[in-house]
Amino acid sequence: MTHLASKATALGTAVLCLLTVPAHAATPPKPDLTGVNGALRTALGQGAPGATARIDDHGTVQQAAAGVADRRSGRAISNADRFRIGSVTKVFSAVVLLQLADEGKLDLDGSVDRYLPGLLPDRHITVRQVMGHRSGLYDYTDDMFAQSVPGFEAVRTKVFTYRQLVDRALRHARTNAPGAAYAYSNTNFVVAGMLIERLTGHSVRTEYENRVIKPLGLSDTFYVHPATSIPGRHANGYLTPDTAGGPLVDATEQTVSWAQSAGALISSTRDLDTFLSALLRGRLTSAAALREMERMIPVDSTQAYGLGLRRRDLSCGVSVYGHTGAVQGYYTYAFATKDGRRTLTALANTSNNTAVHNTMLSTLESVFCGKAAKVRSVVPVAQRPEDVPPGVVRR
Repeated sequence: MTHLASKATALGTAVLCLLTVPAHAATPPKPDLTGVNGALRTALGQGAPGATARIDDHGTVQQAAAGVADRRSGRAISNADRFRIGSVTKVFSAVVLLQLADEGKLDLDGSVDRYLPGLLPDRHITVRQVMGHRSGLYDYTDDMFAQSVPGFEAVRTKVFTYRQLVDRALRHARTNAPGAAYAYSNTNFVVAGMLIERLTGHSVRTEYENRVIKPLGLSDTFYVHPATSIPGRHANGYLTPDTAGGPLVDATEQTVSWAQSAGALISSTRDLDTFLSALLRGRLTSAAALREMERMIPVDSTQAYGLGLRRRDLSCGVSVYGHTGAVQGYYTYAFATKDGRRTLTALANTSNNTAVHNTMLSTLESVFCGKAAKVRSVVPVAQRPEDVPPGVVRR
């Protein structure tokens, strides 16, 4: 069923103390492709086998690529390669839930217990809190990947049920009372997947395909769980071990069952540019639903989070919307201006490397702030970056 620009009926009432678009939002200068190319080359020097970026600026596409997609064959990486997008999957899941709200099947301010009775220990946790990472549910990946390579090898071929993942989270104390604070947790979007399947009677794969992938013609986007391979031409992903100087681990083949609706989609830079542009231009939800998605809670001085959507405030006063993603072997960065007219998707085919992560984030500055960009280290080494398990970025 296609849901392009459907009508809002049950979006609920927005909570208090949320931020709207910052008043300092500005028109972005012309993209600096030289800066983007420089960032990709720097990422290679820091340990990424390959890196790509694709910019769509009002229909004018620019692309950059450096390094290899496959270390064994030496094949050059390209924007035509598919890859695992990690937590960018959360935006897809949020879109499906907002469409269900548009259809009157979901109340954002309703209790999760209303739809999934007995799943969570607190009936006060709402759908909105889950989608905005304010539920207080512990992130089960914190202990699952406390050690990067052993943690990954322990789960790379496993198939989990949603309930098993939620149960892992519920073994731990909650991080805060429902609604009290923002705390990023993959558990929230496992619950989101359960909501999608309960409300529709279909798998998340079917809902992604019918509501987003097919309507937008996303020919490189797949949800193959629990299959382990990436179909077609793709970039291999390489996990950096925790021990300095250790060999990279080819993490391409995996079920990603530890993530599912929180991070198991496969896509390409072209498809993610298309998706974000369509979302922010109002083609996937009603205008009211998109406004709910864009109501932001501060994360720090440069970031805020809405409903499955992140805002980053850049050095030149431009704010961009999208998500970052990390799954073993891949870092993804997908952002767009609020009007959806300029988009960037960038990829490095490695993970667990803070230097590469910071360098790839600098592509946002080059693309949306141009040559006037002030490149800064936005993630201190000692701080856990968003969207990734703690063992995924220690360097």
